[in-house]
Amino acid sequence: MNQRRNSRARSGFSMIELMAVLVIMGLLVTVVATNFMSKVEGARRTTTVASLKVLHNAVKMFKMETGRYATADEGLDALVEQPMDIENYPVAGYLDTTDVPPDGWGEVFIYQEYPESGKPFVIISFGADKVEGGEGLDADLYSTDS
Repeated sequence: MNQRRNSRARSGFSMIELMAVLVIMGLLVTVVATNFMSKVEGARRTTTVASLKVLHNAVKMFKMETGRYATADEGLDALVEQPMDIENYPVAGYLDTTDVPPDGWGEVFIYQEYPESGKPFVIISFGADKVEGGEGLDADLYSTDS
């Protein structure tokens, strides 16, 4: 009878066992969340690089059809809104959307005429940190990088 009484008393988990399980679960959740967030940031970067290529090609198409690049004042809006001095502007513009898309972090792309690289134009995303400069996911992305 003593054995029965002891086995009934030990049938549940001790506080230490419960705490150990909670600590292990917390560590697993932390690892999974960290991996998930790095995948999300990588996807944002990939989306931004793809958008930069589309916008860069659209600006080149604008140049081929109008004989000039968009001015700094017009910026990328010239791809979706007809500039005053352009007559044969396509009805749908130069993008498949009615607005210039944001980068993967929801920020506006920067359009620069004649940057230091010597190219006629560049389109820039400031990356995950949304400020100029940075490394890794925070690094600036340029349409002229290929």
